Amino acid sequence: MEWFQQWFDTKYYHILYQDRNDEEAQVFMRNLANFLNFKEGSKLLDLPCGKGRHSIYLNSLGFNVTGADLSKNSINHAKKFENESLNFEVHDMREPFKTKFDAILNLFTSFGYFDQDEMNIEVLKNLKNGLSKDGVLVIDFMNVNRVEKELIKEEIILKNKIEFHINRSIENGFIKKNIHFTADNIDHHHIEYVRFLSLEIFKRYIKDANLKLKHTFGDYNLNPFDIENSIRLILVLE
Repeated sequence: MEWFQQWFDTKYYHILYQDRNDEEAQVFMRNLANFLNFKEGSKLLDLPCGKGRHSIYLNSLGFNVTGADLSKNSINHAKKFENESLNFEVHDMREPFKTKFDAILNLFTSFGYFDQDEMNIEVLKNLKNGLSKDGVLVIDFMNVNRVEKELIKEEIILKNKIEFHINRSIENGFIKKNIHFTADNIDHHHIEYVRFLSLEIFKRYIKDANLKLKHTFGDYNLNPFDIENSIRLILVLE
């Protein structure tokens, strides 16, 4: 079992990351929908969707949204919010899609989990093949150049009376996070890691997946990407 299959499906993952900034996420979705000129009823895929916060908000803006995620627990939670134009399903991004979408959104650094470049490129190909004619793919990744400069190597985060001891490092082309904590009388250890993907590496992936890079942004207000200072690396692909 891959690290993300195990970790994302635990209750402790959601405890550690319970304070997501929903207002920031909604600003991003509004800005993106306006910039890309989504029409009412546009068919959108949010993958992976977690517990559905982006999907639910996008649906409130009048779009037909599918949220998909590998975590069954997250999807079971999200299904409480389903309606005629919002549905959730379990899906692994390594698997092809049976449906076409006007836009596929891969948000909040949900790419680059895999050891081999070929698998990351295969994921891009799957996402491309899930697009309808003139569809767009949006990837919201971290700006690894800034992360490298500002890396907090050790940190303790207290959530729900649990002390999460976190160690971060950059090694062998990966940004790694070791997470240790004791909960329910058990010592837990989980590792998160994503590829150290610069814009140049992404450009290589994009070319190999036969996609085109149309726009590059550096934050959720869609300001231009600055390799040294931008918080995010947001790619709009066709």
